[in-house]
Amino acid sequence: MDISRKLGIMIFTGVPAIMGGGIVYHFFGSYTEVMIFEGLLYFAALGFTAR
Repeated sequence: MDISRKLGIMIFTGVPAIMGGGIVYHFFGSYTEVMIFEGLLYFAALGFTAR
C-alpha cells in the first residue's frame, strides 16, 4: 500500500473521530467515553494501514 493511500485512510477516519467524538459526548456527557471511542477508531485505522 502506498503512502497516499495510507494518508487517505487516516483522513477518512479523522472525520468520524471529530464528528463522532462530539456525538458521543452529547449522548454520554463524559470525556471518558469519547476517549474510548477515539481509541477504537485509532486501532481501526492502524489495522487498515498495517495491511
